[in-house]
Amino acid sequence: MVTATKDYYATLGVKKSAAAEDIRKAFRKLARKYHPDVNPGDKGAEEKFKALSEANDVLSDAKKRKIYDQLGFYSDNIDPATADAYARAGGGTGGDSSGFPGGFSGGHPRSAGNQGANFDFGGFDFSDLFEGGGGRNRKASSGGFKDIFSGMFGGRGGAADEGPEPGSDLEYQVNVPFWTAIRGGVMRLNITRRDVCATCHGTGYLESPGKCPECGGTGQVTQTGGRMKFNVTCPRCHGTGKNISTCATCHGEGTVEKTEPLEVRIKAGTRDGQRIRIPGKGNAGSHGGPTGDLYAIIRTGDHPIFHREGDDIHLTVPVSVSEAALGAKVEVPTIDGRTMLKIPPGTQSGQKLRLREKGVPSATKDGARGDEIVEIKTAVPMPRDERSKEILRELAKLNPEDPRAELWKNV
Repeated sequence: MVTATKDYYATLGVKKSAAAEDIRKAFRKLARKYHPDVNPGDKGAEEKFKALSEANDVLSDAKKRKIYDQLGFYSDNIDPATADAYARAGGGTGGDSSGFPGGFSGGHPRSAGNQGANFDFGGFDFSDLFEGGGGRNRKASSGGFKDIFSGMFGGRGGAADEGPEPGSDLEYQVNVPFWTAIRGGVMRLNITRRDVCATCHGTGYLESPGKCPECGGTGQVTQTGGRMKFNVTCPRCHGTGKNISTCATCHGEGTVEKTEPLEVRIKAGTRDGQRIRIPGKGNAGSHGGPTGDLYAIIRTGDHPIFHREGDDIHLTVPVSVSEAALGAKVEVPTIDGRTMLKIPPGTQSGQKLRLREKGVPSATKDGARGDEIVEIKTAVPMPRDERSKEILRELAKLNPEDPRAELWKNV
């Protein structure tokens, strides 16, 4: 079936030099006017909306638009590099010849004064030249016509191979309170993802009885490129030959945006920056492809006393001068409650003592647990009476060691 070249720019009411933003605005304006939901039962508006969607699909994509500008039409079967070569050779909408040696072009033979001969391919399906057709077993030739045309016309010119494509993965940052990360729990959040369209079940189109009105059920239409005519995949039915229309719910994408609640289970001992995989909660795939996954990136909260490093808990505990000098047992907090810590005699300020297996339970090793690291901070008293001062002076006489001797030795 021969079809006239479509003027996508005229369909959207923009100039050929229009910027991408102008094309987007024009489509959105016209789409709101002719959308099937706004014009229920209006077949004319429905057809207009389909034409707008087709034009926007090509002109909003830089690669597709370039091919359309070079050839005067677009097909998924045309390789961009081949379209470039065709345009450079003088083909395309503005050329005077097909760009192939020997003067192959559409129309009628030129006068004897012109070089080469003219041939009208008249919608000829070049795949018959390369593969067995009509039930005949014919070996495809190599080189020659096949090498020239197969890249341009995409082999048989049938429907594009739109196989299943997996959906993309999603990442969400989840802020988890300090105690929830240590003890475990459930975090509830709302996620926004692409889900399969319930109207078209992910196909992007709805099928009606009968054949495609544009190609008559063949799946192919004849387009004109420069002064040549050749078969390409039908842009309306995408080569299926069926009477299909773009789904008004998802506008042909097969997926719709959806916000839904989600529970993320936090295992005891979950660390900051950890990724929790939730299968099947990413974006839906296209053409029956599998759904992607969702990854929750954990951001744990802080605590005013405890500081977590991996599975270890760090904290600073003040002790008196006498406790640090003479040694003592003091009560210190842990994530499980209170426990006793032994302060060895002569403990210095800044010294770190370890409480084994008083840290965070490991989220990766069953039964394993971190430690609690206690940093000692000596609280020096302020003498407020003469008696206290005398005791400190006496203490200094009994312990005349210079605490800065090691410092000067290394200067």
